Amino acid sequence: MVNEKTPVRSRLKQKTPTSYKLLDKVGILSLGCPRNLVDSQIILSRLHLHNAEIVDIQDAQIAIINTCSFIKEATQESIDRIMDLIELKKEGKLKKIIVAGCLASRYKQQLVSSLPEVDAFIGVQDLTSQICTQISLTPAHYSYVKICEGCRNNCSYCVIPKIKPKFVSRPIESILEEILILDRKCVKELILIGQDISQYGLDLYKKPTLEELLRKIVKQLNCISWLRFLYLQPRFLTKTLIKFIADEPRICKYIDLPFQHINDQLLKRMNRKITRQKIINLLKYIRKVIPGVAIRTTFIVGFPGETEKQFNELLDFIKVARFERLGVFIYSREEDTPAYSFKNQISAKIKNERFDKIMQAQQSISEKTCKQSIGEIKEVIIDEKCADSPDTFLGRSSHDAPEVDGCVYVKAKGIKIGEIIKVKIVDSLEYDLVGEEI
Repeated sequence: MVNEKTPVRSRLKQKTPTSYKLLDKVGILSLGCPRNLVDSQIILSRLHLHNAEIVDIQDAQIAIINTCSFIKEATQESIDRIMDLIELKKEGKLKKIIVAGCLASRYKQQLVSSLPEVDAFIGVQDLTSQICTQISLTPAHYSYVKICEGCRNNCSYCVIPKIKPKFVSRPIESILEEILILDRKCVKELILIGQDISQYGLDLYKKPTLEELLRKIVKQLNCISWLRFLYLQPRFLTKTLIKFIADEPRICKYIDLPFQHINDQLLKRMNRKITRQKIINLLKYIRKVIPGVAIRTTFIVGFPGETEKQFNELLDFIKVARFERLGVFIYSREEDTPAYSFKNQISAKIKNERFDKIMQAQQSISEKTCKQSIGEIKEVIIDEKCADSPDTFLGRSSHDAPEVDGCVYVKAKGIKIGEIIKVKIVDSLEYDLVGEEI
C-alpha cells in the first residue's frame, strides 16, 4: 500500500475486483490528494470484507491505481505510474491492473483503446456514505474523514465538476459513527476533508451545517486532541464559525482558504464570486478573532489574460498579507473547462517566472515567521523518527497539516510516534522549526 501525493461513475470495462480469486494479493497505489487517499482506504476495506489479502503494492498480484487528473501534471503522473505497472505485468510480476479514480472517469474511452494491458477501469464512485476504519493508509495517530464530495462553485479553471459527482454530503450520523470508532482507537488528530466543506449539509439539510457537525463532533471526542478541516471556500466562511474555531480548544487554529487571486477582474473571470475587499475584510476579521492563527491559502499564476500589473497586484498583496502557509499553482489549461477557450493564454515562460517570484517572496516571509517562533513553547505531534539521528524526531505543530506544510525537528529521548509533547523552539529554517522536548 503506497500513497503518492502531488503539489496539490463509470462501470467496469470487464469485471469487478471482487470477482477475482480471493487468494490473489491486492495492493493499491494512491495518487493525488487526501480525498483520494480516503477513497483508496474504502476500496481496500471493501476488498478486505471479501477476504482479499491486502499487501504493499510491490508484493501485489492485483494492482489498483487510484488516479488523479486535476491538472496536467497530475494526469501525466497517473499515466506514468500506469505504464510502470504495465511493465511489471509484462515481466510477469502482476496478474491484473485496475485503474480507478479521476483519470478513469475523465478519459475512460481514450484509455480503453490505448491501454489494452489494463484489465478494468473504474471511474469516480460515490463513497461519501462509507465508513472507513478497517484499512488505513495513514499513520495510526492521524486520520482523514471525508464529509462531502464534489463542489458547487464551478470555477472557470476547474475540471472537478466534470469528473466528480454533484455535491453530496455525508449524513451527520455516519460521520459521527466513524469518528467515534477512530476516537476509541486513540487517533490523536482528525482531519475533515472535502472539495468544499464550507457548504457541507446544503444538499441534505437545505442549509450549510458544518458548524452544527463540528459542535456534535467535539462533544463526543475523548482521545482525539486536534481537529482540523480542509478546505473552506472564503465566501462561505461565516463569522459564527470563525468564533467557534477561536473558542473550541480542540480545533487547530489553522484555516485553509484558497483565494486563487486578489485582482477583481481575474476573480470574476475565475468565477470565484468574491472580491478583493471581501477577502481583505475576511482576513482582518479572522486575525482579530483568532490571535496567532495560521492561515493557509493558494493562488494561481498565469490565468488567461493576467497582465503584468494584475500579477504585481497579487505579489504586493502576498507581501502585505504575510500568510503563514502558502501554495502556488501554475495555471493548467484543462479541456472541458470554460477557461480553456479564454483568449490571451499566458506562455509557459511567463507563468514559470511569475511562479518563481511568488515563491521567492513567500520564502522570505516564511523564514521571518519561523524566526519569530524561537523561544516559544509549542505542542508538537510526533510523526516519525529521523533515520540518521537516533534522538531526533519529525513532528508538526497544530499550525501544520500533514504532507503539505512544514515540520518541527525535535530533539528528544523516550518518546513515541503519535505523542503530542511540549517543545521549546530553539532554531528555525526557511520553512521548518527546530526544538527540544521540555
